[in-house]
Amino acid sequence: VLSFRAVESQSEGQCTPVESLWRRYSEFELLRNYLSVTYPHIVVPPLPEKRADFVWHKLSADNMDPDFVERRRIGLENFLLRVASHPVLCQDKIFYSFLTQEGGWKEMVNETGFQLKADSRLKALNATFRVKNPDKRFTELKHYSDELQSVISHLLRVRARVADRLYGVYKVHGNYGRVFSEWSAIEKEMGDGLQSAGHHMDVYAASIDDILEEEEHYADQLKEYLFYAEALRAVCRKHELMQYDLEMAAQDLTSKKQQCEELATGTVRTFSLKGMTSKLFGQETPEQREAKVKVLEEQIQEGEEQLKSKNLEGRDFVKSAWADIERFKEQKNHDLKEALISYAVMQISMCKKGIQVWTNAKECFSKM
Repeated sequence: VLSFRAVESQSEGQCTPVESLWRRYSEFELLRNYLSVTYPHIVVPPLPEKRADFVWHKLSADNMDPDFVERRRIGLENFLLRVASHPVLCQDKIFYSFLTQEGGWKEMVNETGFQLKADSRLKALNATFRVKNPDKRFTELKHYSDELQSVISHLLRVRARVADRLYGVYKVHGNYGRVFSEWSAIEKEMGDGLQSAGHHMDVYAASIDDILEEEEHYADQLKEYLFYAEALRAVCRKHELMQYDLEMAAQDLTSKKQQCEELATGTVRTFSLKGMTSKLFGQETPEQREAKVKVLEEQIQEGEEQLKSKNLEGRDFVKSAWADIERFKEQKNHDLKEALISYAVMQISMCKKGIQVWTNAKECFSKM
């Protein structure tokens, strides 16, 4: 459950928003599903993980663990900020009601009927395998999103293994502290130096907890783009579906034109059960053929209008989608560059702390 302060209302005539709101994770899922269906050409920001992935042994995989819940809360706030900063999504009325209304916003979502617009998985699968002329740019983007997801997954797995080993190495340094302390008890001249060096070792061993907690923050930034990969694929799938519908409409129109020509000329170009039946049981009367031709001509005209409409819709989708994909790429490059630099700076800082600890220990030994 996430609690946040509602935004100030800028519009006249609207009731004053409540001071703060409570939202469950499932409500965030509903909002995101609505945005994905309503804005198929947009790379909709992803939600943080519902259950922890890529954990190292010190972290709990329990989705009710307080540390994980707090990290997820930060991720959900980041999702809201991503949507609020998007030039199109930020203007959505449902999103505004999600931020400002305690109750009733779910009813508003359901009244939009967005679930009916959602494409079935079977249809999406058909489109993937049966599109004859896929757009090369979207095909490449789909492949890129798969590769991006794969490489970030691998990076997060490596990071989890390193965290495990680093934690062990640091904690073992605590044994130095215990040994130096025990040793100091039997030494007179060396005792104080050993005791002080042991204290520095204890501080070093304890410092790893804060270090790895900070690392989790950078891991979560990488995870966001792990989930963004699926958002990219969703846009590609929507384009495949539109292309599939366009090709099916063109195929249906071609078939109707052929039927019309065959009826008008009385010549059957291709084998069909219907054609064989007419040969076996007699030809249709001129009046019947004329009536069928008239119906087909109306259907052809309707089909041509529909095909024209689908072509325009497809061109608009590609233009809008590619503009948003370019915006996303710029955001991705900036965010990942910043996260990796920050991670490197943190590692440098960690190494400097290690050097300082051993420098302090050296001074303790020198004074003995």
